Amino acid sequence: MDSKEKKIDAKKIREEVKKTYAEAISRENLSCCCGSEETCCSIEAEDIGYNKEELNNLLTDSGITTFGCGNPLAYSEVKEGDVVLDLGPGAGLDLLIAARKVGPSGQVIGVDMTEEMISKAEENIKAAGVNNVEVRKGLIEDLPVKSSSVDWVISNCVINLSPEKEKVFSEISRVLKPGGRMVVSDMVGENIPEWLRKNKNLYSACISGVISEKEYLSGLRKAGLEKVKVSERKTYQSDELESFIKSTPEISKDIKQILEESDIKIASIKISAYKPAL
Repeated sequence: MDSKEKKIDAKKIREEVKKTYAEAISRENLSCCCGSEETCCSIEAEDIGYNKEELNNLLTDSGITTFGCGNPLAYSEVKEGDVVLDLGPGAGLDLLIAARKVGPSGQVIGVDMTEEMISKAEENIKAAGVNNVEVRKGLIEDLPVKSSSVDWVISNCVINLSPEKEKVFSEISRVLKPGGRMVVSDMVGENIPEWLRKNKNLYSACISGVISEKEYLSGLRKAGLEKVKVSERKTYQSDELESFIKSTPEISKDIKQILEESDIKIASIKISAYKPAL
């Protein structure tokens, strides 16, 4: 595939992802780990690492949808006065948690490509009454953020959706201040068969577009980040993967049998990295 074809393919993938999540955020009371309408799993925020106290302290009565696979801010060292950048903040759950951590002297920025997500996030930000949060429209492969301007980059089950992950890793390195840190929750996988990778619905379900944990760590290091490590890992069992994949259009095979006979591995991880100080 030449560079022109890659650009067209990447554009098509982004449009499909935008469409899926625009539709997903319009459905009320939906909380799921990534996922298209057909493959979405119902997950409570507390089940993926959020505690009751931080959820109760969001200062908003609106139910905030999460499409995450973990809590990237759990046990992080984000402190008052820090600048936090959230890649693909969705409805804004992590934005509001970060806003409380950085306080009035800090700043939280979200970058999302989906208008409907931005609108919902701004609605939740307004309801919470915080004024240190801003959501910008843009691509995580080409961030509308100044170089060396943020202390933290966070993200929750979003980078796996990018068709150009190397660009995302490079952008993370670019926008971090020297000494800044990245901490993200995301999906990784191994031995993904070609028929599964080609399914557009499973791309939005955070399965078809995953790379291996080894590739993920290597990509961050190539971008100039150091102290790259995985602090948490949950490998999904075949019955859990079946719930992700079942009822997906264009897959007529016996999913359970395929999963049992194959060596497909999908996991959610929490990964951190550090931009070396000058």
